[in-house]
Amino acid sequence: MTATGGAHWLPEATDPPLRDVTLGELLSERAAALPDRPALIFDDAGAPPCWTYAELEAQVIHLAKALLAQGIAPGDRVAVLSGNCPEWVLLEYALGKIGAVLVTVNPSFRSGELDYLLRQARVSALFAAGVFRGFDTGALLAGMLPALDAGRPGAQSAYPDLQLVVQLGAARVPGALPFGSVLSGAAKTSDAALAKVARAVRPEDVLQIQYTSGTTGKPKGAMLTHRGTVNNALLAAARAGYRETDVMVSAMPLFHTAGCVCNVMGMLAAGGALVVMADFDAARVLDLIEAHGGTVTNGVPTMYIRMLQDPRLCAGSRDLSSWRIAYTGGTSIPPQLMLELHDRIGCEPVIIMGMTECSPIITQTVPEEPLEARVRTAGVPLPHVEICIVDPESGAVQPVGAEGELQIRGFLVTAGYFDMPDQTDAAIGSDGWLKSGDLAVMDAEGHLRIIGRIKDMLIRGGENVYPVEIEDWLMQHPAIAEAQVVGVPDPEFGEEIFAFVVLRAGEELEAAALRDWCRSRIARHKVPRHVAFIGSTPKTANGKVRKVDLRKMAQEMLEKDTIA
Repeated sequence: MTATGGAHWLPEATDPPLRDVTLGELLSERAAALPDRPALIFDDAGAPPCWTYAELEAQVIHLAKALLAQGIAPGDRVAVLSGNCPEWVLLEYALGKIGAVLVTVNPSFRSGELDYLLRQARVSALFAAGVFRGFDTGALLAGMLPALDAGRPGAQSAYPDLQLVVQLGAARVPGALPFGSVLSGAAKTSDAALAKVARAVRPEDVLQIQYTSGTTGKPKGAMLTHRGTVNNALLAAARAGYRETDVMVSAMPLFHTAGCVCNVMGMLAAGGALVVMADFDAARVLDLIEAHGGTVTNGVPTMYIRMLQDPRLCAGSRDLSSWRIAYTGGTSIPPQLMLELHDRIGCEPVIIMGMTECSPIITQTVPEEPLEARVRTAGVPLPHVEICIVDPESGAVQPVGAEGELQIRGFLVTAGYFDMPDQTDAAIGSDGWLKSGDLAVMDAEGHLRIIGRIKDMLIRGGENVYPVEIEDWLMQHPAIAEAQVVGVPDPEFGEEIFAFVVLRAGEELEAAALRDWCRSRIARHKVPRHVAFIGSTPKTANGKVRKVDLRKMAQEMLEKDTIA
């Protein structure tokens, strides 16, 4: 319910109640209650792992013992650099069971981004796949860790906290310890030793560090707790109406909260099965729904658009009668898209609004409400979650229906940014309110609509992209004197990256060459799609860049097709 006189949603302290439980404890509960129920299936051309809850728990216990044998201790920060694979999920659970902290890494990262993360998080162990989407990550790591031998960085390592590097998968990471070798050491840890460590893990302990770029250009590591993520998954699963018999099919990346919390923990919360894809392919998603009797999907709008264009679906030759729920979020959700999914497939849309710092879901649609209402907002806050809409300048609560900054308070809010006390204090007040930086409107029933952003950010295909971070990279190019980045509408990805570049006197540079330069340094989703070379940028009287003018210029150039 909303408080009288303003856009302030008081937390609903109703069923289900919050639980003080760790991720490892929840997995053990499910393994005891549902030992033979399928838990995790990987879509793999070879021999895909398919584990029941009892088998998954056994795999996790074995790995947890192996991690302890390697010297990984509670509180250690352990980074995982890999695409979706079985080892990723096992590490998520096993690290949680021993109280170590999972540091998620976008596998598209290049040397500059990875260097920053390893240093800032003071990572003590790195589990890395040797290749991702054709890129030789092993060679990248070999360049960054030239003295790596048998998994141990050399004494002169640029990363003094890093004590262990482990190879995931068959693609080589030179000098890294194979994952199988790590597993072989599990016998060195007794059941009693593991149990003692696991009992000491508390719900309020940090489970993950998820890096989110910021308006300063430096990514910040949001510390998410067992209590925050596990309860977020439990409450979201209950709101969505998940069942023990549900089978979720999804290609959402595990390094993102959509994969490792909404998918992995969401199905764990319900006791259902998760079918994980290594990469998204529209036809393959539909194949897996048919093969496994999939009932739930999770994807960004672009994925659903491509699925609806599947030739066999359009020809009426698919049996998707089991598909019950289409879960989505991460960007603006076109109402017509969700209505089309409902009309053509019969599945019910579940729309969420979240942010990494909120573990991640803040609001979610209510299944009992009319379809038309569900597809036009991001729902209402989850139980035990408090939100308000405030004037960004004064901080006063806005009237119902008036726009303002969304703020959030409750169990779901991050414990802070790792080793960044000033940024933590700037984002989270002493009263516990987290400033989202999003402009939003809330109606009298608590339905939330995001209408814009206070912070300079764009969302490309569900990924948050901060222009200042890209601008910082562009400014390192020797030919560039000034760079400004804005977002422009895109029919496929929602928004695309448009870079305005001012060259130094006498310098020449082509857009294609600049993109190639960017690809060697930053993740591909941050590489500008459009590049325009201009003589100067529009500025205010006090010298501030007028990005509103740049957005208009970008739109005009796109309409006239005059950019590279």
